[in-house]
Formats: sequence, structure tokens, C-alpha cells
Amino acid sequence: MAEMEIDVRGQTCPVPLVECRKALKKAAPGDLVIVKGTHPASKKEIPMACEAMGLKVLEIEDKEGGKEWEIKIRR
Repeated sequence: MAEMEIDVRGQTCPVPLVECRKALKKAAPGDLVIVKGTHPASKKEIPMACEAMGLKVLEIEDKEGGKEWEIKIRR
């Protein structure tokens, strides 16, 4: 089981979602993909897209006093 980290801090839509989808396509079943970002809309869109793809969102965590977020997804 591998772990991939995608850093899209400072990027706005659609970049975070596109980069997340690329990582999820590369990841093997069981891998953990961690997406770090700052764009508020992406924090909502990424989990919805993951659920639509049948993937499990493990955690959505606010960082830096809510200025950043981290989403953990199991492939």
C-alpha cells in the first residue's frame, strides 16, 4: 500500500480536482491519496467527485486555522 501526496495549495478550480483525479488514476487499489489545498470550493468538490467514483474519503481536515485543508482518500 503506497501513499501519494498532492499539493495544490494556491491553486483554484479546476486544478485541484484535475490533479486529484490524475493521482487517483495512477494509484493502485488500497493506496492512500492525500490532497492538500487552499481553495474552499475544491474542499467541497473533491469529496463529492470521489464519492461519485465510488472511492472512500477517510478524512477532511482543516489546517492552518482553516486557511488550508487536507483530504485523505482511499483508492
